Amino acid sequence: MSETMTGPDGRVRCHWCSATQEYVDYHDTEWGFPVDDDRRLFEKLSLEGFQAGLSWRTILAKRENFRAAFHQFDPDRVARFDTHDVERLLGDAGIVRHRGKIEAVINNARRARELAGQVGSLAAFFWRYEPATQPAAPQTVSTTPESIALSKDLKKLGWKFVGPTTVYAFMQAMGLVNDHAAGCVIRQEVENARSRFKRPGR
Repeated sequence: MSETMTGPDGRVRCHWCSATQEYVDYHDTEWGFPVDDDRRLFEKLSLEGFQAGLSWRTILAKRENFRAAFHQFDPDRVARFDTHDVERLLGDAGIVRHRGKIEAVINNARRARELAGQVGSLAAFFWRYEPATQPAAPQTVSTTPESIALSKDLKKLGWKFVGPTTVYAFMQAMGLVNDHAAGCVIRQEVENARSRFKRPGR
């Protein structure tokens, strides 16, 4: 299958975004652009955990419901969730009702607060794992040495649902790598954004 496709607007994009207009919008405005906002980083890693075994299309369609249910993924607020909140979330048909994944987000919010307290911000920690060079041809691998290392280190710190494939999808989305296909109209936009981006903690 070709890595790119030409949309109705005549623009060439990564082939994976051809399924829905929501994918196109997400691809054009979010995926791969560098992020240093802790709340957005925590949200994305949480949603990647929810995606395990599902499609990103499912999660993206429910993203606003997730945001409402988890107080915009504010780690400070989510860290205070208790068993009553878990039961509330298990009854929320607007999200993925998986006890293990829900409890993992609450646990990870607590770990996120600890980590931010230690290193200054989640962004400063995550961006330590940016590869020095593009790890492979775009969209040809599901893990990299950096995603394996980040996964391992997060697990040591007590995070859950952060396997190396989940973590690499997070790195792709948050701009730690530019994995837009060669020829994709957004690839250079992302590269320009990455060149202007001030790495946190440096």
